[in-house]
Amino acid sequence: MPQEQRFDKVKFRQRIEEVTTDINLYSQSATNLLLGTCAQESTFGKYNQQLGGGPALGPFQMEPFTMRDIWNNFLAYKDSLCERIYEEYGYTEANNDLLQYDVDYGIIMCRVHYLRVKERLPEADDIEALARYWKKYYNTYKGKGKVEEFIKNYNRYVL
Repeated sequence: MPQEQRFDKVKFRQRIEEVTTDINLYSQSATNLLLGTCAQESTFGKYNQQLGGGPALGPFQMEPFTMRDIWNNFLAYKDSLCERIYEEYGYTEANNDLLQYDVDYGIIMCRVHYLRVKERLPEADDIEALARYWKKYYNTYKGKGKVEEFIKNYNRYVL
């Protein structure tokens, strides 16, 4: 059964900032993109499992396949980042339970997912650009999410 709660926007922003700083991947743009991704994907932490029986897990509704791809085809070649993640949080591999229930793990996986994108992150205060970036690189053209929904959810849960 999916978890039903929502994150406190101030505390969740602080947690994203702390975790991404710990692994040397902090930026205000990344923070706002992760906040918006969570607002759109899980109604800001209301669900930790995709509704309708889909595979997506956690506050960022990442699919286990994507998480495994991050570990196997990106982090496997980023020794210093892997060491930093291990030193700070003890994570060493793909793990569905962590993806679903451990907020810090979800933050790291979502941030690293966006790190793989070659296109620069949008400006932190450009919500429409963040929404388009999310759509293109996270939800993708195959996903049902819409840029307008991201903006609405960002304004509702993050601001």
